[in-house]
Amino acid sequence: MPKRLAACLLALICLAPLGARADKPVTILNVSYDPTRELYAAINPAFAAYWKKRAHEDVTVNQSHGGSGAQARAVIDGLEADVVTLALAYDIDAISQKAHLLPANWETLHPHDSSPYTSTIVFLVRKGNPKHVRDWNDLVKPGVGVIAPNPKTSGGARWIFLSAWGYASKRDHYDEAKTRDFVSRFYKNVVVLDTGSRGATTSFGERGLGDVLVGWENEAILLARSKPGQYQVVVPSISILAEPSVAVVTENARKHGTEDVANAYIDFLYTPQAQRIECENGYRPTNTAVYGTCKTHFPAADLLTIDRDFGGWKSAQQKFFSDGGVFDQISESR
Repeated sequence: MPKRLAACLLALICLAPLGARADKPVTILNVSYDPTRELYAAINPAFAAYWKKRAHEDVTVNQSHGGSGAQARAVIDGLEADVVTLALAYDIDAISQKAHLLPANWETLHPHDSSPYTSTIVFLVRKGNPKHVRDWNDLVKPGVGVIAPNPKTSGGARWIFLSAWGYASKRDHYDEAKTRDFVSRFYKNVVVLDTGSRGATTSFGERGLGDVLVGWENEAILLARSKPGQYQVVVPSISILAEPSVAVVTENARKHGTEDVANAYIDFLYTPQAQRIECENGYRPTNTAVYGTCKTHFPAADLLTIDRDFGGWKSAQQKFFSDGGVFDQISESR
C-alpha cells in the first residue's frame, strides 16, 4: 500500500472517534423536589430546542424527584446532579457546605436570589368543603383530618410548618407557648405524614385520605384542574412566600464537561418562554410582565418571609427542624 494512502487511512481512523464524540448528545441531570415533575416535563423539551438553536447540540435533561431534603442528601452522598432545583435555599446551602460541590455564594449568581419562580402554601378541600375549612384555626378542630408532608424530608413541609407557626404566633401575640401548642394540635390532626409533597397529594387525591391537603399552591392547582368541580382551593389569611432555589452543581458539571449547558439551563428558567411555562404549571413567575399576563389566578394573601419573620433559613432550621428541635419535640407528643 502506498505510504500516502496508508497515512490517509490512519488519519481517518484516528478522526472517527472524535467525530462520534462531537455528535454525541449532551446529557445533564436535574435533581429536583417532588411537585416539579410536570413543570420540568414541559421546561426540558423547550430548553432542548433553545440549546439546539443556540449551540447546534442535542441535549437531554434527565430528572430525579423526591423530598427536597432527601434530594439534597442524595447529592451530598454522591448523586451526580449537574443542576439542582430544590424547594428551599437551605438544602442547596447544605450541598455547598457539606460536599463543597458549589460555591458558598451560589445564591448571588442568578436573579432574585436564584429563585426564578415562587409559590405559597394553601389548602385543598373536597367538593362543598364539608368541614368548613377557612383558615389555620379550622385545621386544629377535632375530627378534621389533615394531609401534609414531613418537615424532616420535605422542603414544602418546612414552608407549611413555618406558615402554621407564623399564623399562630401573630394570633397569640407572639406567646411562644401558645404558638407551640397550636402547632402541636395541628400535627396531631395530620393523619398521613408523607415523606414528600407529591406523596401527600397522592394520599389526598388518589387514596381519598383526609379532609384537607395542606401544601404547595401549584400542587393544589394541579389536582383541582385534574378533576374539575371535585376540589376547592382555600387561601388562608396568613401564608408564606415560598422561594424554591436553583443552582449549578459546579464541581459535578465541570467533571461531566457540562458546565456551559448547565449554566444555560438555569439561565433559561428566567426567560419569558420558561416563565410562561412556570405560570401555566401553577408557579408564580418572577418576571413581572409575564406574571401580569398569567391565565392562572394567584390570589393575594398576607405572606410571611423567611428572612423577615424567621431570621433566615439557618436560624429557622436550627430552631425548628434540627435533630431535637421544635418539630421533633412536637412529634414526640403525637
